[in-house]
This record gives sequence, structure tokens and C-alpha cells, in this order.
Amino acid sequence: MSFWQETSGALDISIYPVLAEWGFTTGEYHVPDADTISRLLKNVSGGSLSVSGSTVQIPPDSMIDLGALAKGYTGDEIMEIFRQNGISSAMISIGGNIQALGSKPDGSDWRIGIKDPFSPDENVCAVSISDKAVVTSGNYERYFTGDDGRVYWHILDPSDGCPADNGLVSVTVIGEQGLTCDALSTALFVMGTDKAQTYLKEHTEVDAVLVADDGQLFCTDGISGCLEMKNGKTAEVIARD
Repeated sequence: MSFWQETSGALDISIYPVLAEWGFTTGEYHVPDADTISRLLKNVSGGSLSVSGSTVQIPPDSMIDLGALAKGYTGDEIMEIFRQNGISSAMISIGGNIQALGSKPDGSDWRIGIKDPFSPDENVCAVSISDKAVVTSGNYERYFTGDDGRVYWHILDPSDGCPADNGLVSVTVIGEQGLTCDALSTALFVMGTDKAQTYLKEHTEVDAVLVADDGQLFCTDGISGCLEMKNGKTAEVIARD
């Protein structure tokens, strides 16, 4: 599956040159001028990448960033190694990507906390899972404050080359494959509140918890019964056929 095509370009791994210009790959943070972003965006187009066997073709002046995929892929590979070696119960954490093989040794579900983006030292809710991946993308993970006093985070919108600011501050995706959850947590964040809900209504193979910039929570109906809300929070259920 092409995540670029599947998400209508919301996930574009050719965004690297723009990400680097903002300083998110070097730590030398600054706000690029509009002309620089416009120039770099000319080389951002996931549709121009092609894969044939083990060969990837990348157009001149393009560069790729696998940050939205690598940890999810790694988690899937680790799960497969566990299975091949007869392990039936395990949980791993790779930089916030949580992936579980089976249930706990006692047969109960794993309980995974989801951070409150407005108070990252606390959880906004917890989800019970078995044999699933839980991956979160949020604006509180990597960010800097510009000279203008505004906060800029590392999840960029490929349509304009700026931090995605479409109504969501945190997206958690729960599903069977870490790679898919990793990719979609970024893509849904970029899509924003309305488009993310539309996508989730049409793709029932994953579940999600969305936190909007006004504090409202949304969750898909597939996990609504598996959530434990914290501090009196409630979540609006995204109903699917």
C-alpha cells in the first residue's frame, strides 16, 4: 500500500528537505521564510517516488525522511522475531511506539496510557489492548519557540511546508501493524479533525483516539469500550458502519 496515495498526500516521506530547513533534523531551529519553503516544496512529491524490488528511485534534489515509518516497521519486525522464537507474550516500547504480542502472561489485556498533550506528564486516558500496536503523534513531542513567540512542532503539512495546524494536537492509532499505525498517526494529524474522522469512518481496520486543540476527545467505536478516561474526561464516539 502507498501511504502517500492512501492518505491523499497527508503522509509524504519526501518532506525531508523542508523538515531539515526548519531544523528538526539538526537541532538548529528557525522559521524559514516563505520563499525558501516554496522553493523546497517543488521537490516534495511522494508520487514521484518509485519502488521496484529492493530498488528505490528518487528524483534529483529530493530526499526522504522515514521518521513516520521506521519505528513502526521495527516493531513489526521485532514481533515477528518473537513469534519465530516461540514467544507468545511480550510488549515493547520504541520511542513511544508501543507494540504488544498477545496478552499479558496471566491472560489479561495490556493497559497503555495515552498522554495528555496539554499536560504530557499525565495521561488523558488508557486503552486496553492485546496483540496490537499503539502509536501516538503529538505536537508536544518535538517543538521549538520561534523569535515571534509562537510554538512550532515537527509534524509538517506537505501542502504548505509548515507545522500542521488543522485542529488536532494528538493522534493515537491502534491496530495490528505497527507500520500502519505509525504512518497513520502522522497522516491523521496532518489531515485535521474533520478529515481524520472521515478517513476513520471509511477505514475500519484501525482505531484511533483524537485530541483536538480545544481539548475535545474523539475515539472510534471499535475501542470505545476499551478506554478508561482520566480526570473526568469524555470522548465523542466516531460511529462506523
